[in-house]
Amino acid sequence: MAFAKVYPMLVQKAERKGRTKEEVDQIIRWLTGYDQKGLDKQIRQQTDFETFFAQAPAMHPNAPLIKGVVCGIRVEEVEDPLMQKIRWLDKLVDELAKGKAMEKILRA
Repeated sequence: MAFAKVYPMLVQKAERKGRTKEEVDQIIRWLTGYDQKGLDKQIRQQTDFETFFAQAPAMHPNAPLIKGVVCGIRVEEVEDPLMQKIRWLDKLVDELAKGKAMEKILRA
């Protein structure tokens, strides 16, 4: 699945709750190490999730601190590394949509 197909849904999830595309981008950049230009390029190129995460400059060292449930699945128990990264991203955007403060979302 192309990251670019899921990205608008992540933005919509946040915007429905009064958050912004810029906040979603900030979360993605924090998690993956992409700068905005790199993130935009991945979206334009219709990169699949595997490539998106494989080409990420640096997964944030605090990413393993992301815990909780997404779609009934505990993100910290997901064994497949790619699926865990996808679930981490989804969990962070869920936290944003639920009104959590950005510094808490980014495990700062």
